Amino acid sequence: MEISKKNINKILIYFFLAHLTIWTLIPTASNNNLPLDTIEALAWSTNLDWGYNKHPPLSAWFVELFYQIFGNQDWAYYLLSQIFVVFSFFIVFKFSEDFFKDKSLSLISILLLEGIYFYNFTTPEFNVNVCQLPFWALSVYYCWKSIKQDDTQSWVLFGLFLALGVLSKYLFFYLIIAIKIFFIHKIFIKREKIKLKYIIPGSIFILILLPHLIWLIENNYATITYALYRTEIENVNFFKSHFLYPLFFLGKQIGILVPFFIMLLFLISKFKIKINFKEKKLLFLLIINLVPIFLMFLTSMFMGIKIRTMWMTPFYLFMGVLFIYIFKTKIFLKKLKYFFSIFMVLFIFSPLAYLYVSMIQVDKRTDYPGKRIAQIVQEKWKNNFTDKIMLVGGDEWHGGNLSYHIKSRPKWDNILEAKKTILPENIKGGFILIGDGDILSKICNGIYLEVEKQGICMIGKRK
Repeated sequence: MEISKKNINKILIYFFLAHLTIWTLIPTASNNNLPLDTIEALAWSTNLDWGYNKHPPLSAWFVELFYQIFGNQDWAYYLLSQIFVVFSFFIVFKFSEDFFKDKSLSLISILLLEGIYFYNFTTPEFNVNVCQLPFWALSVYYCWKSIKQDDTQSWVLFGLFLALGVLSKYLFFYLIIAIKIFFIHKIFIKREKIKLKYIIPGSIFILILLPHLIWLIENNYATITYALYRTEIENVNFFKSHFLYPLFFLGKQIGILVPFFIMLLFLISKFKIKINFKEKKLLFLLIINLVPIFLMFLTSMFMGIKIRTMWMTPFYLFMGVLFIYIFKTKIFLKKLKYFFSIFMVLFIFSPLAYLYVSMIQVDKRTDYPGKRIAQIVQEKWKNNFTDKIMLVGGDEWHGGNLSYHIKSRPKWDNILEAKKTILPENIKGGFILIGDGDILSKICNGIYLEVEKQGICMIGKRK
């Protein structure tokens, strides 16, 4: 089965459009509410800043951009997530063109990614993991371009995308360390000269990160504290932390890649290969793919950290390029029809599985009646108050949902959650606090109501 260059471009475009459309429509049709992480980002974005209590700022900035364009239309945020995924695929494809003479192999390296559930089933939830994807892809792409072309523009863009990646999530440093290892090999093993342009990406990186570093210091390193909390590093069971956690991590990674390898099996004629570790392209691919995963394993083993599966979302973007490059002389293109058959099965199965799970499970976050609660609150407010709702207090989920669904899009503030009493003179404009009904019913000196088991206190200028 031969694929012409013209057909490769068509297949790629059709694949991108199909992926974008399906994974925007399916969650839009099946979910009643946006997922947790997306709502959290929308809550944070009501107060644009250089960081938030859980993560760096970039995911919140992007959802705010889409809110300013589309408002509280859920489909827009599913679309945003898919734009990030598809754009990342495109960058990986452009990167792979420099590694394969035959563009069919570049196409296959992208289609293989559909066998990794990070790039389909989990993508409807726009979060910090999805936010990393394009910057992970762009950092690798411009790193290689900088090495190959040695032009100032590529070095500048390399530094820019490294910084944006860190502003998405701190785990991006695992890729940065891998890239540094490649440069250390170039300088100290290959004895290549240190170039003055090497300082460009580092300078750009620090310059862009500086405002976030200042925010971090001023906010008592809140995001780092949260990151350590999420790792369950305080676990005192030594055997579980340092032995079982790393083994669980490896087992999950193997399980995640099973569909990927099944697809690969239908392409390869022979498995006997010779690997030349001195080959620059292969060494680069091995380092950017395997070193970040190995570093995560070491982190789990030595620090006793539980690695959450979703943290690995960007780590496999170039895995297709790596394996196709290793087996490029063993790939039997006449078997492509079998490969495309398996690809289509996975491509169709994944959204159908998502739809099925959405329909049979009724206690998910995406079943939360956020819009209905907001409508009841809005109507109650309209009948009792004259001023505009300016502030919503509560946790990111409940308060964030109210903020997102209420027409005036009030700012969200988690400080109100800790108040023992509610003093309206401290708040400019009307405000709403949502939380524990037992507590709110006692301290609310405005109008109290309970909606869907949520206590709600409303304070404003009475009619």
